[in-house]
Amino acid sequence: MIGEVGEEGVAAMGRMPGLAAAVDQHAAAIRDIVAGSGQELTLRVLREYLEGFTDAAIERGWWPDEEFDWETIRVVAVCSLIQELQELR
Repeated sequence: MIGEVGEEGVAAMGRMPGLAAAVDQHAAAIRDIVAGSGQELTLRVLREYLEGFTDAAIERGWWPDEEFDWETIRVVAVCSLIQELQELR
């Protein structure tokens, strides 16, 4: 389900420039977090980050819906980074 949210969000970025800009900002923050932890940006690291992030968000009461709230944009950003890495393979 989270993957679907991310995929739909990545597709929506082409239609929504504001969303694309917000996703870019979140992606930069995620890169900084990963680099700050001393890890490389890999598929495994991004999937672990996504799992931990969504688990924590759901515990706080978040659930994805039709809105692009902060958490949803973060999920889209991680999925966008995953997609970029997969395309480089």
